[in-house]
Amino acid sequence: MRVYVPLTLSGLAEAHRTGELAAGASGPLVAYAVTPALREWYLSDDIEELEYAALGRAGAASLRLLAADPQAARRRVVVAADVPEGTATADPDRGLDPRALGEVRVTGALPLAKAASVHMDSADAEADVTAAARALPAADAGDDDARFVVDGAEDHELLWYATQEIPNLLGPGA
Repeated sequence: MRVYVPLTLSGLAEAHRTGELAAGASGPLVAYAVTPALREWYLSDDIEELEYAALGRAGAASLRLLAADPQAARRRVVVAADVPEGTATADPDRGLDPRALGEVRVTGALPLAKAASVHMDSADAEADVTAAARALPAADAGDDDARFVVDGAEDHELLWYATQEIPNLLGPGA
């Protein structure tokens, strides 16, 4: 099963340093995947479209991580990886939460060497991502203008990178 793990650039640097995407202190590793709820929401049988939707959900979760960490570089980061069936499970209690569509929990650490790719914003998205991270709380509270700002970040495509490019993405000293 392909999972999409939302990160920040500093989270990617930590994974690169340790060699794994590890669960946080609060529990298992949160990722996004093609789940039954995502299939129902997206209304498509095309696996590529569904995986793109899961990637988009992970990108939105990465934005939430940025909103929670004002010191993080203002680029959304998602790592795509394949995990064995049964390793990633959806939480049925979160199935009704629209923000949890496609959300899965991955048990155990995920070796970065098993990652298939990295997806990240380009430098030209930084201003929109910065504004979106600031506007997210107001958007969550129902502010339509703030939702428009958040959607502006989501208009930027996450670029695809091979895992061998991670040191270049992190910059000097990675």
